[in-house]
Amino acid sequence: MEARVPYPYEFKEISDEEKAEVARLFRYPHIESIRVGPKGYLMQKRFRDHAEDFYNLPIRPDDLFVVSYQRSGTTLTQELTWLLMNNLDYTTALNVPISHRYPFLEIFMYYEDFRKEQQKNSYDVETKEKLQKTLEVMSLPVVEKLAAMPSPRFIKTHMPLSLLTPTLVDTAKTVYIARDPRAVAVSSYHHAKLFKVLDFAGEFKEFWHLFRKDRYMITPFFEHLKEAWEKRHHPNMLFLFYEEFAKDLPATIRRVAAFVGKELNDEQMARLCDHMSVENFKKNKSVNYEDLREFGFFLPNETFIRKGKSDDWRNYFDEELSLDAQRWIDDNLKDTDLRFPTV
Repeated sequence: MEARVPYPYEFKEISDEEKAEVARLFRYPHIESIRVGPKGYLMQKRFRDHAEDFYNLPIRPDDLFVVSYQRSGTTLTQELTWLLMNNLDYTTALNVPISHRYPFLEIFMYYEDFRKEQQKNSYDVETKEKLQKTLEVMSLPVVEKLAAMPSPRFIKTHMPLSLLTPTLVDTAKTVYIARDPRAVAVSSYHHAKLFKVLDFAGEFKEFWHLFRKDRYMITPFFEHLKEAWEKRHHPNMLFLFYEEFAKDLPATIRRVAAFVGKELNDEQMARLCDHMSVENFKKNKSVNYEDLREFGFFLPNETFIRKGKSDDWRNYFDEELSLDAQRWIDDNLKDTDLRFPTV
């Protein structure tokens, strides 16, 4: 067993101004954040208790990680990689929620208090058993569960690479999915209005300023992307853009298939493209986390998979926000060759 490495980064409390802003805009009472490391990633305060476990997570050579900033096409990438690595087993994919097939490394930090609240409720035996399974997936630390999982393991995380095991990319295949930050912001805004553990109360313009000023979860956004972009030529790293799925789905599927060592014939490709299409994806309960709705994880009027479009952000950005966003993007990309594809 390798020696455990002490956690190398410092933690810093957020300012009183930031705390007041969070309290005003997020109605769920248990949100507390902290900044981590020299880049100041904004993480759940509970991260401090688990950071060393994440940093020392044992990695297996046949693991497959999907890493992203949230709402960048993560679920699409998870479903595609899982199907490719499991002989296109659509029966399991359609019947077993992706959260059970693809553990989400840090999700439990957001649900520890929610779990305690839910366990106080009265349910019949069958419903209570179903709730317990859901809570195990959403609110219990996965590090121990991962140790007991058979290989190959499929693992999802929204943490940046610098907060994960340093040997991750050298040891296991890692797919990083990125997306235009304007689209990410719009999707994250709806995501924050969907989940009860966030319950965002503001308008999109307020959300945009949180996101842009690195006051939303796991920002700064561009530092997250740049860490992965620097490793894009590593043989164990595949760097994808969500816009590539929209532009040429078959070509993108072939890239992912080649990366994981799989080949598809024309019939298999046609069925996989149909399964991965936005219209079918939106109707697929296995990837929409709809099993969470009946237990109050979701707030009404929002869904997990929304429109899946690459340019829907244009409906949210007026001229002022568009100029602000473009300046912000240009400033953050001026010292890198990272560019977002146009569709």
